[in-house]
Amino acid sequence: MNFSRYTKEFSYNLQLAYPVILGMLGHTAIGVVDNIMVGKLGTTELAAVSLGNTMVFIAMSLGIGFSTAITPIVGEADAENDQKKIRSAFHHGLILCTVLGVGLFMLVTLAKPILGMLHQPKDVIDLALPYLDWVAFSLVPLIIYQGYKQFADGLSHTKYSMYAIIGSNIIHVGLNYVLIYGIWIFPEMGIQGAALGTVISRIAMVVFMHFILRRNNDLRPHFNDFSFKKISKQKLQKIIDLGTPSALQMFFEVTLFTTAVWLCGNIGKSSQAANQIALSLATVTFMFAMGLSVTAMIRISNQKGMNDYKQLIVVARSIFLLAIIVEVIFAFLFVALHQVLPAMFLDMDDPAKFLTNAEAVSIAADLLIIAAIFQISDGIQVVVLGALRGLQDVKIPMYITFVAYWVIGFPISYVLGEYTSLKAVGVWMGLLAGLTAAALFLYLRFDKITKRLVRENPQPAEQTSIQ
Repeated sequence: MNFSRYTKEFSYNLQLAYPVILGMLGHTAIGVVDNIMVGKLGTTELAAVSLGNTMVFIAMSLGIGFSTAITPIVGEADAENDQKKIRSAFHHGLILCTVLGVGLFMLVTLAKPILGMLHQPKDVIDLALPYLDWVAFSLVPLIIYQGYKQFADGLSHTKYSMYAIIGSNIIHVGLNYVLIYGIWIFPEMGIQGAALGTVISRIAMVVFMHFILRRNNDLRPHFNDFSFKKISKQKLQKIIDLGTPSALQMFFEVTLFTTAVWLCGNIGKSSQAANQIALSLATVTFMFAMGLSVTAMIRISNQKGMNDYKQLIVVARSIFLLAIIVEVIFAFLFVALHQVLPAMFLDMDDPAKFLTNAEAVSIAADLLIIAAIFQISDGIQVVVLGALRGLQDVKIPMYITFVAYWVIGFPISYVLGEYTSLKAVGVWMGLLAGLTAAALFLYLRFDKITKRLVRENPQPAEQTSIQ
């Protein structure tokens, strides 16, 4: 294999990816900051945040997954230089994201009683419920923000979301510090302070994103001529048809990780806290693959718009290779630092909490060994999904992810976690199995489609759509 044809694409891939990665890390940092600051309060508080966030993460997966439909439509239209199509995708997508954000907030609020049915410790549930009220509301500005972000990403303007996230995190850290611990004139709100900080920072994020995009001379025309009279059911339906399977793809993965939280909660508070620690660290490294996934979606949709499928394969494989290299590096770091990193999340100097905290850190260290391996599979599956979304091929990947995570991954997690001495480590072995299956079958799907497209279009010609 001639690797140089792929490695020469690395520079442009990274140029597009690094703002997305930093933006994704910013999203993750909001949760990590919450976990670190709340972890200082104790394992019960950390477990409560983990439990409350499970429902929000499920809803968030649907919203973010759905919004990804905007990027390939905009990216394809950009390659075709169809400004009218770009504007239409933006306006229709933003309306759908707003409606979805409000709907998801209401759904999570109505679903709160489910927490009481999950056999979690009562003291954890009592803390999680009021925390969930505020965090659920933050879904509204978050999903609206996604409408702006996916539009900008489709036009390869990936830096704007990075700026918005950085500003949001600065606000979030400051608010968390004063609201959690009760600094200066602010009341001591504990984990509810962390939730309120999340809400305010996400509102600031979407406001900033709106104004910074509108100030761009190239993007300003797309903010003009908005009218509900111009909203077309047909165009709404196209985004819905692409967005719904994409939302379910992300939903299937996130709910698998959510069940890991619940299963670890059944085992005990220390296992649940350890799961949250290891998951927070694994999520940080996963954001690098997510950034490359967005890059794949942008570049593949551009190549699809130009009908150059041979180059499309080269571009896609260059991104896949880059993702593997990055995740292997992180795998080595996780193995080398698996005893050190978990201790950052809990107060190891408090004698009263030392034994429970030490137990959580020990379990988290074991989970990081599993995470070192599964993040490679996780990185591969998410970048291949990005490429498939760029091709606007979403239905078959939806079925693939369901089988991988819920027919293969979950049963293994459940049996090993509930019925063997592996406990939390067994739960994560199921995650590894599901992610590996997804990576393999999604790549086979991509390979099959692109080979067919090359056969049907040996030279850049008229666009061929996925059936």
